[in-house]
This record gives sequence, structure tokens and C-alpha cells, in this order.
Amino acid sequence: MIRWTDSHCHLQERYLSGDPEVTVALSETMGRATNAGVGTIVVVGTDATTSREAIAVAEAESTTELELYATVGVHPHDATSGIDEVAAVARQGSPKLVGIGECGLDYFYEHSPRDLQKEVFAAQIQLAHELKLALVIHARDAWDDLFDVLDGEGVPERTVIHCFTGGPDEAAACLDRGADISIAGVVTFKNAGTLRDAALMVPLDRLHVETDSPFLAPVPHRGRTNEPAYVAVVGEFIAQLRGNDREYFAAATRANTSRLFQFNA
Repeated sequence: MIRWTDSHCHLQERYLSGDPEVTVALSETMGRATNAGVGTIVVVGTDATTSREAIAVAEAESTTELELYATVGVHPHDATSGIDEVAAVARQGSPKLVGIGECGLDYFYEHSPRDLQKEVFAAQIQLAHELKLALVIHARDAWDDLFDVLDGEGVPERTVIHCFTGGPDEAAACLDRGADISIAGVVTFKNAGTLRDAALMVPLDRLHVETDSPFLAPVPHRGRTNEPAYVAVVGEFIAQLRGNDREYFAAATRANTSRLFQFNA
């Protein structure tokens, strides 16, 4: 039986109720994920509130068929809030807490000043070092500064660039620094040629698949609310692109995410 792992999604109340035309029941979402062969999900925090909720969801919703884990972090959009609250949540800990982030730099929207984004990103890198947790990075239109901060702070041993949207050059730079690459449904979009080129050159033992739900639903679901069940669509697309057997690919990416976050999948 094929078992997929969604290495990055958002199942908190804020995100599930974000679309006024869609009401998503968490239990139904989990059921569809199980039916699609998903065995493990990582729920990701983006500020203090969603970080607490990520842990709560992971603690409450895990079953014998579907295991949930959580990360806590401050998204670059929310850098103005600082990291004190999130750091307190992280230090309090939980058996379900496996990572710091998502954190990083976003110069596309630039909802927070760039200097503050870099400061808050650097602080979360140090928090990952302190707590020996994986680091989950958001990177958009900010590669040079992102690499500068990473090089200055030191890349944690277990680091992943989530929803990677760069090309082969950016992927090589991430891999050279020891970071893994996680790919979401963007890879299925018609204009994602350079991302598909990157997906072909990333070694299989450094590759992860994710939905980033409820955002970025893959083709043929594009335009709909994304959900963890669709990680099977993403995984099968990349497996076919690379010429990998889908069961082999699912097992490999599951093992990679288990290694990254240090849980049993």
C-alpha cells in the first residue's frame, strides 16, 4: 500500500475557515487524507496563535492510521510580531513538536520590513540550533539575503526549504548548504518549467513532498481549497516526471521527512 507524507500544511482554524465559500470539517479532511493513502502530516505554525494551534491539532487529531506532528514559527509576513511568544511555545515543548518555522524571507509581498525579516529569521535559526529541532524555511524572491543569513547563523543540521519555487541554480545552492528541498503543487502548474528542472536534479534522498494546504492546490484541483489528500497528486506527478516508481518514490520521500523531523513514519 502506498503511504504518502505531507511534509507541510496548515490545518489551523484560521486557514480552514479562510474561504467564505468553503466550510472544511477537520475530521472530513483527515478522512480524505487517509483514503488517499496519507499516513503522516506536519502542521506548520506561522505566528504564536497558529503555532499553539498546530500543536493542539497534532495532539488531538492523530490516529492509528494518520499521525500528525507540528512546527512553530514566525512567517516573514508576521516578522513585526517578533519571536518571543513563539520561542516560549517552542521551549515549553510537546511530543508532537518537531520543527521551527516556517520562517525566512519574502520580498515578493514584503509585508514586513526586510531588515526585520532578516533579524527574526536569524533568531529562529538560533532557536532551532538551541532546541535541536528541524528548521522549515520560506523563501520567495530573496535568495541572496536568505543565503547570507543562513551562512552567518549556520545552517541547522536538519533544514528544509519548503514549497521550493526556484530553479536548478537555487536548488544547488540550498543543497550545497545542507538543506533539503520540499516541493508543493506549484510543480504541476503550466509555467513551472524551471521548478520541474530543479525537481529532476535534486537527489531523491534530499526530496520531500507537501501540499502547503489550504494554498496552491495542484492541477487538476487548481483554484480549489487545497488539502493534505492532494499530496498524493503532487507525489505522483513528481514521480512520473523523474521516472520513479510511485510506491518507491512515496517510500523514499516518507523516509526523508521522517529523518528530517525525527519521527517514525
